[in-house]
Amino acid sequence: MNVMLKDTGERIIPKEMDPTNKLLLEHIARYTFSTPYVKGRVLDIACGTGYGSVMVAKEKKKEVKEMIGVDISSETIRYAIQNYYHPLLTFRQGDIMDPSLIKEIGTFDTILSFETIEHVKDDRAFIERMYKLLKPGGTLVLSTPFGKGRDYPCGSPFHYFQLTKEEFNELFTSFSNVEIFYQRGVTIEPPRQGVYYPLGVAVCKK
Repeated sequence: MNVMLKDTGERIIPKEMDPTNKLLLEHIARYTFSTPYVKGRVLDIACGTGYGSVMVAKEKKKEVKEMIGVDISSETIRYAIQNYYHPLLTFRQGDIMDPSLIKEIGTFDTILSFETIEHVKDDRAFIERMYKLLKPGGTLVLSTPFGKGRDYPCGSPFHYFQLTKEEFNELFTSFSNVEIFYQRGVTIEPPRQGVYYPLGVAVCKK
């Protein structure tokens, strides 16, 4: 039986979207940006429908030993399993804030976390969880939209908050090396003066 997903306003379902859809292109851009950092055991946390996981697995098949896509929605994971296959890739349901998850899935050389942290009540605890899931020397690639800050409600009904640029930059102090980039549309780049960037992208090495 095929799983049909309802549009939540945030879920990306490429097979049901116009290929020029701005939201779809922005998500694909983040996965494309991440590929130079991907190697070894890879975790795509909040993988959604799985299109990005399989895209990365295909492109980096020589560098990836194993890739796991995890999402909190069992319905979405069923859809991913039915629609996106790669021999290096498996999908499973899980909650990143569940302390038992690390025992179940182990640690990783690379973690991808796109548009996830704003869906979690405690962003600092989320980053601690990412750190624990990384192997020594591992890399986290994480993105989130900017807003008024963690102590203020935001306009999206799906988000607990949207961090300010300053809060985002200060999240990664436990990592040995951090590079901060900014996204506007499909462009992800170092900041340029006078340019408005609605999203941040961090590349963090443990």
